[in-house]
Amino acid sequence: MPVTLRPLDAGHFPAWLDRSRAEYARDLVALGHTPEDAHRQADESMAHSFPSGASTPDQAVFDVIDEDGENVGYLWIGPDRSDDPGAWWVWDIVIDTARRGRGLGRTAMLLAEEYARERGAHTLGLSVFGFNTGARGLYESLGYETTSVKMRKSLTPASDDARPADEGA
Repeated sequence: MPVTLRPLDAGHFPAWLDRSRAEYARDLVALGHTPEDAHRQADESMAHSFPSGASTPDQAVFDVIDEDGENVGYLWIGPDRSDDPGAWWVWDIVIDTARRGRGLGRTAMLLAEEYARERGAHTLGLSVFGFNTGARGLYESLGYETTSVKMRKSLTPASDDARPADEGA
């Protein structure tokens, strides 16, 4: 399926920034963060990457355009935050829910790899939330390897019935 990446129009950047920030906060809430903490983290992350609230030369944000010329999502890519200038990162990629499963994300990722490679990147990394199994499958099929795994267990207060038999004896 033909897909192109079109640099995000500067006039659309504030709306994109709000959307990306809100989606990140929503994902953090899904991971168990409080809404307040999730919004704080999302605000801090966006302020770090876009300190003036506008796009920057080292952070590329694209509309993902399908074969009919319709905007079906976005991609944000740029150098990672390490000291390695050849290490790049996919900070965010979103394909509209109704358009998923059609190869748009796959093609956008291949274009992202090409974009980074043309700018001297020798690696391209990304993070994927554990609950996002569809995205994880896509990235693995493209050759991305797991380099780190975070795990967490939610601990709810034990009820009186759930205490070990020897507790309080």
